[in-house]
Amino acid sequence: MDPFSQLTQLQQGLDAMTKTVTGLKNDLLDVLKENTELKVENQLLREKISKLDKKENSSSKSQAGLKSLRNIYNSGYHICNMYYGSHRDEGEDCMFCLDILDNFENHAQKPKKD
Repeated sequence: MDPFSQLTQLQQGLDAMTKTVTGLKNDLLDVLKENTELKVENQLLREKISKLDKKENSSSKSQAGLKSLRNIYNSGYHICNMYYGSHRDEGEDCMFCLDILDNFENHAQKPKKD
């Protein structure tokens, strides 16, 4: 084979390699772009989950607080600010204590707006 044919064949090989490298470069850029988008989306989802967890924790704390107040009231003690800690007469309800429990329940059941 003459040198000119060899050089032409080498040039064609280099052109094919250049096309392959360019294609790989474009594919890599697409993957990097998608990776960046997924990282951003992942971060946003983590923030949303964190907010939901905080809401869930505060809701469970509210429910635990309501349960504690109800237990104190049911064991015969006032939970209202008028008579807090004093013993209730057996079988008698306190409208102030009941009002606190009702308000606490209503507050815990209302969905909060974001």
